[in-house]
Amino acid sequence: MNMQRGLLALNLLWVATMVAAAGAAVAQLASPAVGQADTTKRAAPSPDFSGIWRHGSLPWFVPPASGPGPVTNKTRRRDNGVSDYGQLVGDYGNPILQPWAAEVVRKKGEISLAGADYPNPANQCWPEPVPFLFKHMAMEMLQLPDRILMVFSEDHEVREVRLNQPHPARPTPSWHGDAVGRYEGDALIIDTVAIKTDRPFAMIDLFGTPYTEKLHVVERYQLSDHDAVKDVIARGAKENWRPAGPVNPNYADQYLRVDFNIEDAGAFTTPWTASMVYLRDRLEWPEIACAENVFGFHHAEVPHADKADF
Repeated sequence: MNMQRGLLALNLLWVATMVAAAGAAVAQLASPAVGQADTTKRAAPSPDFSGIWRHGSLPWFVPPASGPGPVTNKTRRRDNGVSDYGQLVGDYGNPILQPWAAEVVRKKGEISLAGADYPNPANQCWPEPVPFLFKHMAMEMLQLPDRILMVFSEDHEVREVRLNQPHPARPTPSWHGDAVGRYEGDALIIDTVAIKTDRPFAMIDLFGTPYTEKLHVVERYQLSDHDAVKDVIARGAKENWRPAGPVNPNYADQYLRVDFNIEDAGAFTTPWTASMVYLRDRLEWPEIACAENVFGFHHAEVPHADKADF
């Protein structure tokens, strides 16, 4: 846990440094020197994704209206028919899964049917790979001149997206992968590769769906009004459990729609798609720590010693 605390401290210090640097850069761009003409070429304004966003659904993926989609829960709640979060039995018959991947999902489902919980990166306090990372119900987006930072609500995970840069020829695999982004009109496109596979609990969802070094995730972010996302919200209401209840019918702010395209020739038979819808959260940002939190994360393997070392 000392290593995790050290990484946390470095992450938070790095975020603070990046935000301060961004503020200085903006100040320099805003005011040309006295007696100097401002000859800076002004680019088209980027969409403003900054702020806190919350989705509130478990699981988090919304299947597409048609075509290949994510693994979903075979076990449904009796009261409303949505995914039963208390029993996670992935649909291993989903045709997106290669036979070996389907077998992994089937075995995880058997564990859940037996009344036990299998470990995943969230309940074991490990960094979460993309797209498992979106299990976090809230995230804050920080838009800097050369990068996007995403700060997630649980266990202080921070994701960096470099803007307008290519992937390295041989990217080094990492927890969140190598992510590069670009603006296309009113959309932000994020392309992620090199997501670490040599790690415990390598899965992309709560059903244990595995992935390989060939995993490639493309996300498309757009600010939307209700008409543009109502079909996704309706599909999500039929599929996913919302612990806090239905989407507020009086919500009058912007929505953040995220569309995913996911491919992995090592685990899937075909590329597939999914979506999510976030609502702005203008309330206080709560701290949710996982490490050594046996109350909120009661299945976490908290380190212990059989005898005192002092």
